[in-house]
Order: sequence, then structure tokens, then C-alpha cells
Amino acid sequence: MEPIYLDNAATTPLSPQVIAAITAAMTLYANPSSLHGLGLEAEKIVDAARANVARLLGVSPASLIFTSGGTEANNLAIKGFLARSRQRGRLVTSAIEHPSVLEVFKDLEQQGWEVLRLPVDAQGKVLLPALEEALAQPVQLVSIMAVNNETGTVQPLREIVSSIRARQPQVCIHVDAVQALGKIPFHPAELGVNLASVSAHKIHGPKGAGALYADRRDLLLPLLWGGGQEGGLRSGTENVLGIIGFGRAALELAKNLDANLTHVGKLRSRFLNGLQGLSCKVISPADGAPHILAVSFPGFRGEVLLQALSAHGVYVSTGAACSGKKGQLSHVAEAMGLDRETAGGLLRFSFSALNTEAEIEYALHKIRQVLQELAFVQGRSTR
Repeated sequence: MEPIYLDNAATTPLSPQVIAAITAAMTLYANPSSLHGLGLEAEKIVDAARANVARLLGVSPASLIFTSGGTEANNLAIKGFLARSRQRGRLVTSAIEHPSVLEVFKDLEQQGWEVLRLPVDAQGKVLLPALEEALAQPVQLVSIMAVNNETGTVQPLREIVSSIRARQPQVCIHVDAVQALGKIPFHPAELGVNLASVSAHKIHGPKGAGALYADRRDLLLPLLWGGGQEGGLRSGTENVLGIIGFGRAALELAKNLDANLTHVGKLRSRFLNGLQGLSCKVISPADGAPHILAVSFPGFRGEVLLQALSAHGVYVSTGAACSGKKGQLSHVAEAMGLDRETAGGLLRFSFSALNTEAEIEYALHKIRQVLQELAFVQGRSTR
């Protein structure tokens, strides 16, 4: 059996179509900012890719700013907005955000900003009463992720946006949608959010390419100053090959979105059914994103299970587990109130449209085998 890759929340393999598109463009060396014919050709290809990504998001191509990935897009959204607004209202986020959001707010806090981190329930969903309480005072920015990268929890964005708009309509709303793009229906303009971050390598595109949706470009000041590319908001010669790959990945995803979501949902259901009878606990909520399953195997260390599965050619991650170096729970596990044994035995299985049912069955077989082997060593039962 070929290696079974079930770590698609970390990154996805390039699709054959994306590889073909990038390979075909390898001789396209001109700078898109150059005014000669070759430069104009490169610019047209970048514009076509922008249109493909915009179509997938249901937004105008002019509202997209290409970046180096989700991390830069998150930083540009938060710091770029605050640099432009120059006001000092309260900043609100959740306790389970990706580090590229959490660390930005930590830095802002050290600069004197007031930051509120909303608590979540046992499923990892933001507590709406806490949001309403936060809105009792003037708020400048709210940043809430759409899908949690460790558990697949889908935040109730419609309710969140509605609550904010009803109380403080002027608040800027940013959504980290890196794990949402192509995994659940997500259209930022229709939702009424102002800023949304996405990344190519989560949808079978290349690493090093991402984008920020901004409903108004005058919301932001750039973090990088230079030649004024991307409408003056992201200077630096465009990563043409990365953008081409992003655009092709978005095009393929848009054409096959419904079929992909159905297929990944079936893989998730099959995996869940295969776990029955094992001594484990599913942490991901039933209504979570279909591509992520966080499962705890109490009594076993997640990193030990990971390495044992890796030796059998099955590749997963530990998700919201203990830190291998510090022995601390991840911030997601702590926020959800998981005990140390449950969090320490967590594995994250994440699927993509390129996975097959045969791979799921093989992975389940190896999980049972690994659990039995480790249980034998520990002298305990896997049931």
C-alpha cells in the first residue's frame, strides 16, 4: 500500500492539474509590473488567477490582495486595519485562534491595546453571551476563525456577525478562513465580514501563496513598503508561479466543490464507523468541518501513536495534544476544558478529496494494529 496521508489540515499535496499548470508556466519569467509584452502577459495570468480565487469566494477580484500565505494575510488584516484606523477601541478574538492571529494580538497587547479573548464551550464554539458582553464597550476589531485547525469546529459566523452588527455596526470583522476555503460553504461578502484570509496550500495549491479579502481597500495600510504591488497594499514582485497554482487549485475546486464535499463527508463517516469498538473519544463536534477529526485515545500518548502509525506508512498529526517539549496542553485543549489524559492522547486525522475509501480502511486497520501492539507492551486492553 502507498503511504496514507491523513494530515491534510497541515498541508495538502499538489493536485495533478496544479502541477501541470505550474510546470507549463515555468518559462514565464517576466515581471508582471513590466510594461512590455512579456510583462503584460504575466500580469494577465495573475489577473486570471485572481478571478478564479475570487469566484470560489464569491467576491470581486478587485477585493483580493495576494500574499505569501495565511499567516501574512492574518497579519495584514489585523495590523493593517489598526494602522489605518489609528483608534484605540477594544480588540476581540477567541481563545482558540491559530498562532498567526493569537501571536499578533499578544504583540498588540504588549503595545497597550486592550484584547479580550472569548471563551468557548466544550465543542470549541465561541460563547455568544461572552461576545455580547464584550460589545458592551466600544470595540475596534473582532477576529474569529471560521474553522478550527485542530478540531474542525465550525464557528457560528452568521450569529456572530449578526450580534456584532446589531450592537456596533461599525466594527471591523476579520475571519481566518484558511481551514474553511473549499471545506465548508464560505462567502465573506454574503456573510458581511470585512476581511478574510485564505491560503493556497490547504486546497491542493502550492505553499507560499495566499490572499486577503478586503471589502474596502481603504480599510488597510500595508505592512510592506516598496513598489506598490497589489494595489499598494502588498509590495514585492508577485510570486507568479505560486499565484498561478493558487488560481488553478481554486478553479478545480470550484468545478468539483459539491462532489468533493460529499466525498470527504463519506470518508469522515466511514472513519467514524471504523472507530466503533475501540477505546477512544471523538473530540470533534458532529457538525464540524468534514475534513478534520480529532480523536483521543486515553492512556496512550499522541506522539507515540503518531510515530507508530508513521512507521506503518500512515501519516497524521497530534492535533490539540501535549507539547512534546514542554508537556503543556495546547491552547485549544485548555480552552475546551480537556483533561490532560484526553488531550495527551489526541490524534488529528484530516482528509481531502484525493483520499480514497481503501486508504481509510487501511488506516483503520493500522490504528487497530498499533493500539494492540502498544496495549500488549503496556499490558492493557484497547476496548
